[in-house]
Amino acid sequence: MLAVVAPGQGSQAPGLLNAWLDLPGVRESVGAAGEAVGLDLLRLGTTAGDDELVATEVTQPLVVATALAVARAAGLHADVVAGHSVGEYAAAALAGVIDDATAVRLVGVRGKAMAAASALVPTGMSAVLGGDAAEVAAAVEAQGLSIANFNANGQVVAAGPLEALAALGATPPTKTRVVPLKVAGAFHTHFMEPAVADVSAAVNAVTAAEPQVPLLSNADGAVVTSGAEALRRLVRQIAAPVRWDRCSDTLARLGVTHLVELAPAGTLAALAKRALPGVQVVALKTPSDLDVLAGVA
Repeated sequence: MLAVVAPGQGSQAPGLLNAWLDLPGVRESVGAAGEAVGLDLLRLGTTAGDDELVATEVTQPLVVATALAVARAAGLHADVVAGHSVGEYAAAALAGVIDDATAVRLVGVRGKAMAAASALVPTGMSAVLGGDAAEVAAAVEAQGLSIANFNANGQVVAAGPLEALAALGATPPTKTRVVPLKVAGAFHTHFMEPAVADVSAAVNAVTAAEPQVPLLSNADGAVVTSGAEALRRLVRQIAAPVRWDRCSDTLARLGVTHLVELAPAGTLAALAKRALPGVQVVALKTPSDLDVLAGVA
């Protein structure tokens, strides 16, 4: 049983498209996505530096367009799909709820709205690695921060004002490391509430199809069987925590045997290796990784 998962913001790196552009269809797919969202995604994915890629309105459509282009070029046939944060839009397209162009257009609206919300108050996010879960949660709350991502046992993401994140990093909970992330705001917290209205209006103009394969939700890890409900959850998720830990639990319960993380891959594959023992995990970092999929996809 094959799970295909799509990464979220923070997975980007300069030149993330370079390795993939010779794969048939990738250049055309990313080019069309760029036209749909009004950005030169081909340039951004090949020659842009960290200074450009940290911008929410740029990175979100680039990550989703890359994931979808690689998935289509690889000819993957998933038995279940999921995406982390903005990766949920790629997952919705892979499940057939929306088409690829619509996914990228919605992400374009989402990225701009979240960038505008981020500009209102200086906020950010930091991964908290290790430690006791209860102690970490208490330390995060004590600094006036929120846990925005529950990624796995021993890995959460705190979000909120930059000064509070700095204080958490200066006095981390016992046996933890606090690592600042390359994002421009406190995503999946109440700081993103101003972005909800714009994304909701864009989503309300879309007609959703029913999922053709099981589609997991970041809200609670549940399998979403309604296309309309999947879109509603995408809107609500902007200001709600990502429960990737529960998505992993559902993948285990469904009996997944193989998991493929789409480009730009690495983060979700690493989490899967910890949370899903016995599952064959493939991170699509270069086209050579597709060779591992022979007989799986």
